[in-house]
Amino acid sequence: MRRSMPVLLSAVFALSMLSACKPEPAPPPAGGYDERAGADARRIESDLRFLADDLLEGRETGTRGFDLAALYLAARFRAIGLRPAGDKGSYFQQVPLLRAQRLDNGGSLSIERATGTVALRFRDDFLPQLNFDQAQAQVAAPAAFVGQAVYAPDLDQDDFAGIDLHGKIAVLFNGAPARFDIDRRAFYSSYREKMRALVERGAVGAVIVDTEDEEKSEPWAHEVRNWNWPGMRLRDTDGSAIDTFPQLAVVARVGAARAGALLDVGDHSAAALFRDTREGKLRGFDLPGTLSLSAHNRIEPAQSRNVVARLPGADAALGLEHVVFTAHLDHLGIGAPVGGDAIYNGALDNALGVAVMLESAQQLAQSATPPRRSLLFVALTGEEKNLLGAEWFAQRPTVPRESLVANINVDMPVMLVPTRDVIPIGVEHSSLQPLLQQAAADTGVELSPDPLPQESIFIRSDQYAFIRTGVPAVFLLGGLKGGEGADRQLKDFLHDHYHEPSDDASQPIQYADAARLARLNARIGQRIADAAQRPRWNAGDFFGERFGGAGKAAKP
Repeated sequence: MRRSMPVLLSAVFALSMLSACKPEPAPPPAGGYDERAGADARRIESDLRFLADDLLEGRETGTRGFDLAALYLAARFRAIGLRPAGDKGSYFQQVPLLRAQRLDNGGSLSIERATGTVALRFRDDFLPQLNFDQAQAQVAAPAAFVGQAVYAPDLDQDDFAGIDLHGKIAVLFNGAPARFDIDRRAFYSSYREKMRALVERGAVGAVIVDTEDEEKSEPWAHEVRNWNWPGMRLRDTDGSAIDTFPQLAVVARVGAARAGALLDVGDHSAAALFRDTREGKLRGFDLPGTLSLSAHNRIEPAQSRNVVARLPGADAALGLEHVVFTAHLDHLGIGAPVGGDAIYNGALDNALGVAVMLESAQQLAQSATPPRRSLLFVALTGEEKNLLGAEWFAQRPTVPRESLVANINVDMPVMLVPTRDVIPIGVEHSSLQPLLQQAAADTGVELSPDPLPQESIFIRSDQYAFIRTGVPAVFLLGGLKGGEGADRQLKDFLHDHYHEPSDDASQPIQYADAARLARLNARIGQRIADAAQRPRWNAGDFFGERFGGAGKAAKP
């Protein structure tokens, strides 16, 4: 899963009330081999142990370790009996990329005012965001603070009111007003929407300032520890980057500790603006003086691939449509050592999700009642690089685009103690909800609501790429009911192991629970595939209206 999950920590303790029944965890098997495990749990464990092994060096997109994982997935799909559904009759869909990497001291940020010039320190105070359009760039211009850069007239929110941003550098905070409903808050919090709003108003650069509240969950020092990790964007046929904002010459990020250098002017202060953010009282204003920004990074072409397999549907007409199962295969690769370990294995994030998808595929391929619609199983690249493999597949699927009817995504199911439930994120947006409820009843799995809807998890994993093309989706997480200490272990994972080298196969992963999730995942797919009507967005749903088209919204 992409970064930002540490923001969940502040609410994890509240989840302990979900654990009404608390069976004792099973004792760990001697030697790491559980003779009592079912064949399904054993298959999931075997897949995870290979994918999360140090041999694959963290499966970073565009590396040999990821390519080894992709070859393994193709072999597993073939063994299950799924047909290749990638490019040119293969199991692979090629994904062209650009890779950018910061250079040490590869950027500057200075503030020139009547009181003097203040230069922030690279890495300690600020970092330039990666630039995929030009390796070296600079801009000097007047600046304006634009709150959270949100323009939502239907919610009476205009952070740009009274500000002419043309030719200026925008200074802004992350997020969206807390008064927004959950869906709109998620949408307007996205980096993509903020940058688009700045470009539409003529900005020539941007500085994103962390707030104190953000850094309580993700301290600046922790965030910049891997400052030199490469980033990626999709690459067009002409070699240029896709979905970037070249009008913004330089975008930089500043830690909360140095916010005052930018925002302590006149009657304004960073501390007051942090408070105004909490209270929903932010107002934009012009900043005195001139900001000067520069950035220097390497840019080079790269290549990766999605792994795609197909189980044909049994119905002559409905078989032309596809239900898409997804799980991202990539993780973070090799980074700054922690306790002497530099390999970020990604066992729960997301080798476990991939293993669950493989088990679901096996069950569906061996089902006595073949699904009526066809099923696609896609192990995606580049999720940790901004959902790139999902974006490429959703926009350029290897089957007709209009044939995609639904997406079921599994990402980072935290299963470290026994539980009895699953959390379906985003299912309430479409007619997938009753199908999921039926599937849960079929498999004896409890469903729990999103415990932290304000954190906008629905837009943070691969399903969002499908949503943006109008395809209804659901994102499955592990549950929080029933296990002794489930709330504590979830907190510990998020704090100690998420996006860390310690997210490895040595954790007490509950493979029986993972097998139960695989059964539910398969049953959801079967229910969707066999339904008379393809899933539809609920009438009036925000995502359905914005991305699904008026003709695709379901009636009440």
